[in-house]
Amino acid sequence: MYIVVIAWLYVVILMAALESSWVAGVMTFLFYGLLPLSIVVYVFGTRERRRRAARREAAESALADQPVGEADGAYTEQDQADLPKGG
Repeated sequence: MYIVVIAWLYVVILMAALESSWVAGVMTFLFYGLLPLSIVVYVFGTRERRRRAARREAAESALADQPVGEADGAYTEQDQADLPKGG
């Protein structure tokens, strides 16, 4: 999707450069470039934002379900150090 965004911005920059005044160029860039692209990127990014939020929520609930002080494997050196020394 980002290649389409880059290509569209390239076309709009060229269109803005060919305008008769700098005000018309800025308006062309804003109204043909940034405004439509921001809407398109936002709409097409909705699915990824939902996935990210679901993953974050799943990770938070997994952390909340784990009892405090239980060895979880995240800090293996500390977990190994807590084991009794046997021989």
